[in-house]
Amino acid sequence: MRRATAVFAAGLCCALGCALAIAVLACPATAAELAVLRNGFSIRHEHRLVIGTNTRLFLGADDSNFTDVPTSDITGYEKDLTLPSPATADLHLPVAAISTRAGSLKPAPLKPPIALNEVVNSASATYHLDPDLVNSVIHAESGFNPHAISPKGARGLMQLMPGTATQLGVADAFDAQANVTGGSRYLRELLERYNFDLVKALAAYNAGPERVEKYQGVPPFRETRAYVARIVHEYNAKKIAQEKEARRKQLAAKAAKKASSHSAHAVKADSTVVASGSAH
Repeated sequence: MRRATAVFAAGLCCALGCALAIAVLACPATAAELAVLRNGFSIRHEHRLVIGTNTRLFLGADDSNFTDVPTSDITGYEKDLTLPSPATADLHLPVAAISTRAGSLKPAPLKPPIALNEVVNSASATYHLDPDLVNSVIHAESGFNPHAISPKGARGLMQLMPGTATQLGVADAFDAQANVTGGSRYLRELLERYNFDLVKALAAYNAGPERVEKYQGVPPFRETRAYVARIVHEYNAKKIAQEKEARRKQLAAKAAKKASSHSAHAVKADSTVVASGSAH
C-alpha cells in the first residue's frame, strides 16, 4: 500500500511538473530580456512576437512601442540582470560594437545602459518630431548601435557624417544624446526644406539633398529606396498599432461605463421595489 502511494505521488509530481513545463512553454516571452544580435549588440525588450521573418521586440509595457528585427539577425536571448528605470528602452553596449550598415569595428568600453527613450523623447520635443519616427530612423541607420561606423564614415546612432556633425555642433558623434539631438535637428531641417514631404526628407537624409534635387525626388538607388520604404513601413506599423490600442481602450472604457450604468439602474430598480413593498 505504501509503495503504491509513493508511486502515485511520484506520478502526480511528474504530471504536475510536465503541466507546469507546458504552461511555461505556452506563455509568450515576457519581461526583461536582451535580444543578442549578430552585429555584436543587444536590444532590451519586455516581450517579443515572431511575425513572419521578423521578430517584433516590444520596448515597454505598452505594445505600441516596438521595433521589428529580422529573426535571422538574432542569435539568442539572455536575461537582463540590470534594474532599468520604468518605461525606458536601454541600449547595452558590447565591448566591440559592429555597424549594421558597415560591418566595421570600433572598440567600445562597456558603459551603463543608456535610456534611449529619454534621449529620443527630449530631441523629438526640441525639434517637434514624432519620437516613433526618430526611433525608426535610428533603427534603419544603425540598428540602435551608438558606435556604428559606415564605410563612408557616418557615425553613431543616426549615422552623422563628420562634416554634417560639425555643422550641427556635434563634437562626439558616438555620444548618444549629442548624436540623436544633432540627427533630429538635421531631419527637421530636411522636412522643412521639402515642405514636410517625409519620403523626400528621408531620401535626402540617406543620399544627400543634392541627389534628391538632381532626381527631383527619391534617387534611383536600391539602398536609398529600400531605406525609405523600410522606415515608412515601420513608422506606419507603429501608428496603426497605436490606433488599434487606443480604439481597444476606448471600447473597454465604453463597456465599463455601460456596465456601471446598468448596475446603477438595477440598484435603483431594486430600491423602488423594496420601497413599494414597505408601503404595502
